Amino acid sequence: MSEGSETKVKLRREVTVWGSFCWGYADVGADVYAALGLVMAAAQGVTPLAFAIAGIVYIFVGLAYTEMAAAYPVAGGGHYFTLRGLGDFWGLVAGAALMLDYTVDVALFAIASAGYINFFFPVAREFSVNIGPFQHVNLIWLGESVVLIVFLAILNIKGVRESSLFNEVLGALDMLMEASIIVLGFAFAWRPELFLHQWHHEFPTTKQLLYGVSIAVISYVGLESVSQAAQETIRPAAVIPRTSLALIVVVLMFALAFPTVSLGIVPWQELAAREGDPVAVLASKLPFVGFLAGPSAAILAATIVLISANAGVMGSSRLAYSMAELGLISDWLSHVHPKFRTPVRSIVFFSLAAVVEVVFAFLSGRKALETMANMYAFGAMVAYFLSTSALIALRLKEPHTPRPYKVPLNIRVGEREIPVPGILGVIGTFGMVLIVLWTHEIARITGPLWVAAWIAYYVWYRRKTGKPVLKSLSRSWDEEQLSILADTGEWELYERFRIELERRKRLKANETKEA
Repeated sequence: MSEGSETKVKLRREVTVWGSFCWGYADVGADVYAALGLVMAAAQGVTPLAFAIAGIVYIFVGLAYTEMAAAYPVAGGGHYFTLRGLGDFWGLVAGAALMLDYTVDVALFAIASAGYINFFFPVAREFSVNIGPFQHVNLIWLGESVVLIVFLAILNIKGVRESSLFNEVLGALDMLMEASIIVLGFAFAWRPELFLHQWHHEFPTTKQLLYGVSIAVISYVGLESVSQAAQETIRPAAVIPRTSLALIVVVLMFALAFPTVSLGIVPWQELAAREGDPVAVLASKLPFVGFLAGPSAAILAATIVLISANAGVMGSSRLAYSMAELGLISDWLSHVHPKFRTPVRSIVFFSLAAVVEVVFAFLSGRKALETMANMYAFGAMVAYFLSTSALIALRLKEPHTPRPYKVPLNIRVGEREIPVPGILGVIGTFGMVLIVLWTHEIARITGPLWVAAWIAYYVWYRRKTGKPVLKSLSRSWDEEQLSILADTGEWELYERFRIELERRKRLKANETKEA
């Protein structure tokens, strides 16, 4: 492309069915590696209950995302759905919450990856120094985390094909390892009497349980990654429903199995004390193979949580690309590199934000992972609340849009259908937002401040560029939908939608004549 050419460089379609599944699994399935120890510390003997409550909300959110990502397969995910359903301002709020979520995702899982690496280096895990007012700062762990973030930024600049292949190989190995730990644990080490004893006698307070539920949410955050990669997915209308529904089932099974098998093998205190590498500790307790399973789990966990961080880099950059394309933020972040076909500026920008968050986590005076988990839950739940609200709004505003997958259990009102799981998702996610604000001391301050900062920038940017602040830009969503379907190669859906638009146009013309 010549210098000064007006042609817009677009993202390339390279992500296959397996690649799409692994993008989601990298961001969702690996989360239990970081969440298990943190949730154990809060929910104690009823940790499976905390994961189950969070899992119910996850199912409703997952179904909503499956429908919308298949119907609107563009980069942006929840922010795009919210903007299209609720308007520009709420799209900006959802985007800001997701930006927080993605950058924290990168920071949290880079820290977790380094934590599992340090399974082999107890000295590095226990190292700490005092830096002025900051006490017990682990500079080695902090440095490792920063190096991993830089590596992921370079990987994502290189291209989505390379980044997706990285996810696919490690995703397959991880599922095999997780299944092996669970099967071997239940078959040879699980003691029902220990599980029941902890369930009955190690019960937390109500606030601790709710805090545990809000942390358990991070084990399910990540379906957003599937929709973020939709604009780079081949035949997304067919691929995304299969990917998302499979993820809902697989992730829910693993998330419930891990705490259940853990409480039948070791006291909850043992895993709570090792929030950096709980799954490796659990694997090392397996009979016969523990001496090998522990180190193997640590190695694989270090890599799988790293690809979860990788999904965060990918998600944040594609989110910024979408927000710039829709006029919410500056076009500067939407620049796509002419050679690598990736949004290089946004990758660098949000990777630097993740580095800042890592430093903040280690200087916060708390456990670094817990600090990041606090912020992670806030961003995810705010975005999911707005996204599930958008599902209902889009059903009302655009009943004629082709939906390759529809959320089940609908109430029909005229030609429109109201999804019952969508309503339950709105209620569940709003409840989770309230729980996070009540139980998370850090998130209740940093989360709203982050969103407020982006709102202030949005107001400044829209005024500077002459765009309305409180109103949405004028857009032809029907024309955009036709363009989306053509770009994705979904010609059957394209033709069906075009015919429906013509029918509605004729119907409107007849009504005008009669009037």
